[in-house]
Amino acid sequence: MSNMSTDVAPGAPKYYVLKTEVLALISGLQPGTLIPTERALAETYQTSRTTVRQAISELVAEGKLGRVQGHGTFVAPPKMTHVRQLTSFSDDARSQGLRPDSKLLALAVGKADAEVAAHLGLDQGDPVTRLERIRLIDGEPLAHEVACLPGKLPRFKANLSKAGSLYAALADAYGIRISDVEDTVETALAGPGDVQLLGIEMGAPLLVVHRLGRDAAGRPVEWTRSVFRGDRFRFVSRVKSGS
Repeated sequence: MSNMSTDVAPGAPKYYVLKTEVLALISGLQPGTLIPTERALAETYQTSRTTVRQAISELVAEGKLGRVQGHGTFVAPPKMTHVRQLTSFSDDARSQGLRPDSKLLALAVGKADAEVAAHLGLDQGDPVTRLERIRLIDGEPLAHEVACLPGKLPRFKANLSKAGSLYAALADAYGIRISDVEDTVETALAGPGDVQLLGIEMGAPLLVVHRLGRDAAGRPVEWTRSVFRGDRFRFVSRVKSGS
């Protein structure tokens, strides 16, 4: 048996003390390595399974651990980092040695509702191309993305597949080049739809990013809502002094 460490502030909650112990336990382990069961951890650190469950749940929410029902809890892979700049999801992933992919859920031309029309500078009811995808990293769902683009884009599905990314397809096939983006980031908790699409637990943390992209003339050419898993994604913004 092992007593829990006291290398934390006096009076810290038991689950937090155990959390630091588990972090030390997994330090240096390869992603995918299974950790001991809740029962084993409770016995090792002489604490309750409730305490263990709370500590593990926080580490899962923070992206340090992953959990698959029926398969156990394991060391999670590193988070994907997005630096706010004029790059696509695919470009960001490849720059970090990750393998990006997408699962197409829907692609259609429809009528702009009030919200989409306002962001894209259109009249309500004007045609927009709506692209809905699940974005994957190394085969694992990372984000649910819905992009709205003004007008009709002929052969868009084929051109998107050929180009490999939305921004490349817009530039190569249609001469649409995004020169400025505005990202709005919010937090949310996973609901039933997110659980189904992203394979996460109810109440898991999410990052919701709304992106408005403009061309060199300042015209809106993209309005995208992306819902990212908070345990696998990190958003970074860099600003230079005087800019």
